Amino acid sequence: MHQMSKASYWPALANLVQTEKSMGHWAEQKGPFTHFLYEFVRFGVKQAWACLFAGLLLGLLILTFMFYPKDAVIARYDFLVLSAILIQVFMILFGLETKEEAKVIFLFHIVGTVMEIFKTAKGSWIYPEPSILRIGGVPLFTGFMYASVGSFMARVSRLFDFEFTHHPKTSWLVILSLLIYANFFMHHYIYDMRYFLFVGSVIVLGRCTIYYRIWKVHRHMPLLLSSFLAALFIWFAENIGTFTAAWVYPNQKKAWEMVSFGKLGSWFLLMIISYTLVVLVQKPTERKV
Repeated sequence: MHQMSKASYWPALANLVQTEKSMGHWAEQKGPFTHFLYEFVRFGVKQAWACLFAGLLLGLLILTFMFYPKDAVIARYDFLVLSAILIQVFMILFGLETKEEAKVIFLFHIVGTVMEIFKTAKGSWIYPEPSILRIGGVPLFTGFMYASVGSFMARVSRLFDFEFTHHPKTSWLVILSLLIYANFFMHHYIYDMRYFLFVGSVIVLGRCTIYYRIWKVHRHMPLLLSSFLAALFIWFAENIGTFTAAWVYPNQKKAWEMVSFGKLGSWFLLMIISYTLVVLVQKPTERKV
């Protein structure tokens, strides 16, 4: 059973939830098309709520790129670090984030920061602006970018009441994720194993179906498809991030270019790691058939 957020008990939010339920019943009575539109909008609202931390962080990247003073006492990167910490504190104190979600975010922060330190040392990308709160070439706000993915993964599971059929054993997910994570480092020295890892992902996760509830009825899709769609949205967000010069790939040093489609595969593999970290903290619910 998913832990409920304290925010669901806020009087103002409770009234909003009740009004929204009434709209759902009204849409059902109006016929299939109106019902479809209602669920479509409800799906988008739930996804936006699941992206709360990620959306706030992306908004900060855009706003600081457009308006942050270049001669400010606090460097832009350091401001992003402090802002991300304040957002996390606010979300925990006001019940916008559960304890399980906070655990997932912490794990993502560690995993992401370690990889960032290695990748920047190898020149895979750089953070061009100065800052104090950093480890080597990595400003500390980067860990929160990975944590935002973890926040989304954990929150969306609760908001859509996830259930699964043919879910793989956790041990298989852990082995696959360790191989994927190792490849992010080892491909700099030996052959890139990503294509074998794609095949491994299909073998381990190919039969798994995810059931998600938008309103009353559970819909479903292959877990691999949901992982790809999530990776696609992260790729779009990465394009926004590089456009704001938060970080820069080698081909973007002279002028901004879109992030290569090859990064989409990397994000897909990272989503497998992301899902595994969520499973380690939140045990998946097996659907009764």
